[in-house]
Amino acid sequence: MRNLKGLIRLHGCMPVDAMPFPEQSEGDIQRIARGLREKDPAFISEMVERYQYRLVRYLLFLTGRRDRIEDLVQETWVRVLARAAQYEGRSKFEAWLFSIARNLAIDGSRQKRILSLDDSTAPASRGHASSRPHSSDHSSPFLAAARGEDAIRLAAALEHLDPTYREVLLLRFQEDLSLQEIAKILGAPVSTVSSRIHRGLGLLRSHWAGGANAI
Repeated sequence: MRNLKGLIRLHGCMPVDAMPFPEQSEGDIQRIARGLREKDPAFISEMVERYQYRLVRYLLFLTGRRDRIEDLVQETWVRVLARAAQYEGRSKFEAWLFSIARNLAIDGSRQKRILSLDDSTAPASRGHASSRPHSSDHSSPFLAAARGEDAIRLAAALEHLDPTYREVLLLRFQEDLSLQEIAKILGAPVSTVSSRIHRGLGLLRSHWAGGANAI
């Protein structure tokens, strides 16, 4: 079996321009903070173009649903502009962006009683109907993005994970965020983040092995 930590980057199903950007320098972060405060239309357009795919991908992994992604993405950018002055450039912009998106998604899920993102004690191995993707064509958002046999198998395995684990795996291995940055997004201790990553990898490995002959 191949190294799951390498496969989880989804190189087979993510376009090149959607992969993580190089480490942001202090100057880049300050430029983003300044541009947000000034609310320059050209700059905002640049930021949307630069981060839109990553935002959509994060929300898909977080919720496992496509029906409200467009609304959540729009609401996130509206909230970013409304709170632009709050971003002081002390952390990566994507960490702040994902925090806003996550709060909106959780608020929406609480209102609709669809899923519980913070129930780390829920046994993901049992499967949660509420965390599975729903669409009229029965197409998983993960499978729809997959290209290549390995990517399709990985997407199918990810589909079976609780959002709690999908989220941390994406943030750690696709977005290359540190444990501390992920902890800030989740509002949870670093130890909790580490535990979820370890548990998520174990579940993913189990689903990967179990589906080897099924896909």
